[in-house]
This record gives sequence, C-alpha cells and structure tokens, in this order.
Amino acid sequence: MRKPLQQYQMIYFDAGDTLLTIPAAQTILKQYLQLRYLDRDETHISELFTEAFRLFYYVNKQDSFEACTPDSDREFWVNLYKYVLHKLGIHEEWTESEIHACCHELYDIYTAPEYYELFDDVKPCLERLQRMGFRMGIVSNFAPTLKTILESKGILHYFEPVIVSTEVGLEKPDPAIFQLALNQAELKPENILYIGDHETNDIWAPNQVGIDAVRILRYSYHTGEGIHSLLELFDNQVKG
Repeated sequence: MRKPLQQYQMIYFDAGDTLLTIPAAQTILKQYLQLRYLDRDETHISELFTEAFRLFYYVNKQDSFEACTPDSDREFWVNLYKYVLHKLGIHEEWTESEIHACCHELYDIYTAPEYYELFDDVKPCLERLQRMGFRMGIVSNFAPTLKTILESKGILHYFEPVIVSTEVGLEKPDPAIFQLALNQAELKPENILYIGDHETNDIWAPNQVGIDAVRILRYSYHTGEGIHSLLELFDNQVKG
C-alpha cells in the first residue's frame, strides 16, 4: 500500500499511453499503404504493432544510458516501423530506400497532433487534482511535438513543467531525467508521485531518486500490478 494521495504535493505524469494514445495506429498504416497500392490486413498490422512494442519498447534497460536527441528519437521509431513493414512483406515490393523514406513519413504522421486522443479518464482526473490543489507536471520520452499535441487536446495548461526527453537530452529510464524533474519542482522526492505505463521507465527509474510511482495498465498486454484508470488514484489508498 502506498501513501494516501493527499500526502503528496505534486503529481508527475508520463504522456504516451498514460494520458493519450493513437487509437487507430493500425488503421493509419493500412490506409497509408493502400494509397501506395499495397493492401494488408488491419488485424495483422495491429498484432505486429503489439509485437514490435514488446520487442522494442517494453524492454528492461537499466544501464548504458545515452543522450536523447530529436534524431535519436526518430531513429528509434523508424527502426520500429521498419520491423513492422518487413513483417508485412513490404520489402518484397519496395526497395530498402523506399521503406526508409516511408518510415520517416510515418514518424511525422505519428508525432503530429491529428490522430491522438485523450483517454476518457484524463480530463476528469486533471480537473479533480487541480481542484484539490495539486501541482502537476509531465516527464515523457517523446518527440519535440509533445507540447503542441497537449495544447491541441486542451490539457497543456495543467502542467508545469513539461519535461520532454528530446528537449532536455535525457531519456527514461535514466534516473537523471527524474532528478531534473525534482530540481524543477523544488520539492523533496517524498512529496511527488509519478504515474506511467512502463515498468522500467515509469516505476524503476523514478524510484531510483526516491519518487513513488504507480503503473497504469492501459492495454490487455500490460501485465502486473497497477491501476486501470487514473480515477483509481482517488481511492483511499493508491495501489502500486
């Protein structure tokens, strides 16, 4: 059992898959390929995205932290998209240079505001936390477009600071990004709660600097301990 919510002064959030998501990522890719005369099954695309996330994103990286840049973020996602396209057999019809260009286009599509949606519990949670007097911030591994996306969804004003990996040069699970969050909040670790979806990035990493963390399980392939809605934060005890 963790401390009651009222014993914290500030709540930091992850962004992607915690506050917002692209609910139709597989549809976007299917339509993108159809416009280029390639037809692939949408269910298969969805399965491959899940597989790619497990292989590339939901991994245990607790050492060898590297500096984060807009280019390194783009490279990570381009490689993930390449994996999906190869599994779809696109390399049998396109050259590697065509696939490479396609993956860069997909990165621009998937980091633009248009396709993002907030989870249903986000605005009610933020409004309630604001009424209760909590300070709120964000610590996120994301493209430099994050603030534009948050503004377009009407929630940017809730957060100060918004710490984005590609802007500060640090990337979760490097605990240094959470030390930066502490410094900017000017609070002690025990006064801050962090909420995110990734077991290493969002639980292990903040814990290294003394910040309590709660994992939110947004998808069926998320397993382990955590909450399934941000509104569960308002239960008598925050469960980790």
